[in-house]
Amino acid sequence: MRKLIYLILTLPAVAMAQGWGNVGQPKEEVFSWAKWWTEPLFGGFWMAWTRSTLAFFVFIFAAIALMAVLELRRPGGDERYGILRLTTTRGDRLFISLLGSAYIFLAWLGLFGLPLWGPLVLAVLWFGFCFWRV
Repeated sequence: MRKLIYLILTLPAVAMAQGWGNVGQPKEEVFSWAKWWTEPLFGGFWMAWTRSTLAFFVFIFAAIALMAVLELRRPGGDERYGILRLTTTRGDRLFISLLGSAYIFLAWLGLFGLPLWGPLVLAVLWFGFCFWRV
């Protein structure tokens, strides 16, 4: 019985030594750009809207709006015979560049993992190549 009393009396000291004394205490938050970029904007929404998903959709809609403005300015799609030996329009080149960018990001994630600044640079270069040479 004496051992049980000693165990009960020393149990809080053992818990404190393992760090259990900090349970429930607020942690000091250090600002992180990665966390800021990926934290949810809205709670309880059907899609995890983060700043990165918002930037992606804004880019896609801006590209489609730019294509519409260019189509109004120069109708016909601005066909051209490029390096792939295909006759492509602006929409075709946008599709090829978006598809190629998706493959660039997937290959980078499969080979190297995070961070994704490297494939972002490659994707921007791919966009430029597609719209100037394809």
